[in-house]
Amino acid sequence: MKVNKIMALRLILLMMLIMGFASCSKKSSSKNASQATGWNVDSKKGPSKTKQEAGPGLVFVEGGTFTMGKVEDDVMHDWNNTPTQQHVQSFYMDETEVTNKMYLEYLDWVKKVFPPTDENYKNIYEGASPDTLVWRNRLGYNETMTNNYLRHPSYAGYPVVGVNWIQAVEFSKWRTQRVNEALLEKNGYLKKNAKTLDVTAESNFDTETYLNSPTLAYGGNAEIVLPGKYAGKKGVKKPTKAGKNGKVIEPTNIYAQRSSGILLPEYRLPTEAEWEYAAAADVGQREYNIYKGQKKYPWSGSYTRSGKRQTKGDQLANFKQGNGDYGGIAGWSDDGADITNAVKSYPANDFGLYDMAGNVAEWVMDVYRPIVDNEANDFNYFRGNQYTKNKIGKDGKVEIVTKENIKYDTLSNGRIVARAFPGQIAQVPVDEKETYLRQNFDKSDNINYRDGDKQSTKYFNFGDSESNAKKGKDDKVMYNAPKHNVTIDSLGNMVRKYDKTNKRTTLINDNVRVYKGGSWRDRAYWLDPAQRRYFPQDMATDYIGFRCAMSRVGSKSDKRKSARN
Repeated sequence: MKVNKIMALRLILLMMLIMGFASCSKKSSSKNASQATGWNVDSKKGPSKTKQEAGPGLVFVEGGTFTMGKVEDDVMHDWNNTPTQQHVQSFYMDETEVTNKMYLEYLDWVKKVFPPTDENYKNIYEGASPDTLVWRNRLGYNETMTNNYLRHPSYAGYPVVGVNWIQAVEFSKWRTQRVNEALLEKNGYLKKNAKTLDVTAESNFDTETYLNSPTLAYGGNAEIVLPGKYAGKKGVKKPTKAGKNGKVIEPTNIYAQRSSGILLPEYRLPTEAEWEYAAAADVGQREYNIYKGQKKYPWSGSYTRSGKRQTKGDQLANFKQGNGDYGGIAGWSDDGADITNAVKSYPANDFGLYDMAGNVAEWVMDVYRPIVDNEANDFNYFRGNQYTKNKIGKDGKVEIVTKENIKYDTLSNGRIVARAFPGQIAQVPVDEKETYLRQNFDKSDNINYRDGDKQSTKYFNFGDSESNAKKGKDDKVMYNAPKHNVTIDSLGNMVRKYDKTNKRTTLINDNVRVYKGGSWRDRAYWLDPAQRRYFPQDMATDYIGFRCAMSRVGSKSDKRKSARN
């Protein structure tokens, strides 16, 4: 009897030990999961153990109404921040700014799949790489950041900089593919670990390609793209059974579709309205269906220092304190940083979002215009829509980008970027087939709708078309920005042509994008969420980063609420 008790005790201890190891393993796996994609980046095989359905790294932001463009201080007294009432649908936003670690994961994938040593893809990796020279200054020694900021482990949790708007958009697209790829693998629609072991330039995953024609995903490799729940062991399709009449009925909808509810909407940059709404986080000021007062910053109160007893006097954001003061006196730092700081170093706002003021300013989707046209729309406002559709080849099927037909664009600063990666569906502007007799849109490019086109100038004659409005008056249009040009000569040399005319009246054109929020280089004035500035979309700085957003599909809120709450 005594022996049995001892054996039982040993068995209980052994089971507790096994459970402890399992718990540690589970925690370790979750800890190693990428915040960008949910992949277990430290694993040799690469599968993730964490749930991804909510979207890795995202925080839910319940939509609502707010006053966009209302600033506490407007020393310039210009028309750039005219207050307008707007409504934003619910969406998701990155909890933090995209970090160096997250962006390096993207670069490592690009370098593996599209090797720079391959002549066909030599420009893809370079086009995706941040500009590390943004740290240089004519009268400052910043070579340490130039050489280390992006790749040194000490800066892994710091926001990535040196990324232009175009690169931020491409990162968002890449993130969409990797997250959905992992979701399909988890649900048995893709061969396990193919995303890390079998991926090549000619065989990789794209969400839209998979949805449009699953058999073309991964280069048409049927061993990787599996027929979901109808797949048997090792991806072999289960044999079909004959019906009562002896006729074999093949299963339908064997691949995942939008209706399957597995795939997430795309990661993208937030619109200006979404970013400002999320940063202001007026939900913390709500009483019934009204807001109690106006917040000057993403946190409550009109001061940049904390008033809470535990953290009284601490700065609530990373910004420039004054001339020659980026971080305070040694040993008694004002904000704990001189350049950028690690994400989550300061308290989150009422939506649970970090660094919505300070650290780095952030790109948003919108093309910049001084006025937000709420007379045309006050719901999900966004200027910059360019509608496209899938390109159909001569064979009547969608045209997939390959190394033979890949196209590159040369930006005004000379950087060469891929228009689309191999494996994606080539896009073309929508035409009359989609726009004929429509009332909501009538062309592909809507950037200049009701603003910024030739008809908006003082030379506008009512009834003239855009193409006929005062021909020869191009130097008098509203947005008469410099027109720099870069071409490639017959020898492959880059020819840069600078626009040196002194007749230009503005820096605004269709290629400048809005960026929001103050940065480590900015005074507190720019920390107000309603402040807005613009910068060329193909240029980068050491103080602009970005974070991703995702549209909410379904209900406005996560749970039912009473009128009081």
